[in-house]
Amino acid sequence: MVRVSNLIITFLNCVTLAVSLVAIGFSIWLHFNGSATLCQKVFQKPLLILGISLLVVSVLGLVGSCYRVTFFLWIYLFLLFLLIVGLLCFSVFAILVTNKNVSRALSGRGYMEVKFGDYSHWLQKYVFNAENWEEIKSCLVDTKFCQRLPTGKGADFYKYSLSATQSSCCKPPTYCGLEFHNATYWTLPIAGPAVPDNDCKIWSNVQTELCFNCQSCKIAFLDNIKKDWKKVSLINFGLFLLVLIVYCVGCCALRNNKSKGYHRHKPYP
Repeated sequence: MVRVSNLIITFLNCVTLAVSLVAIGFSIWLHFNGSATLCQKVFQKPLLILGISLLVVSVLGLVGSCYRVTFFLWIYLFLLFLLIVGLLCFSVFAILVTNKNVSRALSGRGYMEVKFGDYSHWLQKYVFNAENWEEIKSCLVDTKFCQRLPTGKGADFYKYSLSATQSSCCKPPTYCGLEFHNATYWTLPIAGPAVPDNDCKIWSNVQTELCFNCQSCKIAFLDNIKKDWKKVSLINFGLFLLVLIVYCVGCCALRNNKSKGYHRHKPYP
């Protein structure tokens, strides 16, 4: 008689096997697709690693549950245990790097700008790395991130609610005192910027540049990562519970295998 726990493990691993094949296929497509942008190719290696990992775990789970091979089921449960530990470590890590908010409201403005915060040194080093930032910047350009800004004119523009990333990457810092023409077109006064800040000089009206290389844009991006990681932490907790349930079901399947004496290849009924 087929045990319910074996059926559940079989079903779950069929799903993860399908997901792994899709991830590997998409990764291969990105590798050979000449029209893929730099932003899209960023996902190639992570997808390939994820796909291969899921494929190996799924095959172990399927063989262990369908054919009741106890040895493979042991390996499957060991890998799930490592995943549970990894999810716990990631949760602690996410809490440690999500520091206080660095964005601040401006008087009379509907949007926020950022100031330098006490971000982890490794995080600043990773994001500010020239190669990494070029990839991030290419994603901002490819998704036309700044083309979604409101098109209001004059004083109306300052009333719009912009995110800290939009405010810091798509327009020059307010303290620079540049003259407004439209959301992404500002000109430097004859007298020069109001303050001798490097971001005021970096600003460009070229739509693929704007303030993407500004320090304020990078800091805003870090701030956005912090907010996203809070959401990821919730998803991570849900995933942790799911994996824990699968692990418990897997333990039941292993106990069934042992109780029935299935140590060799023996497909069920």
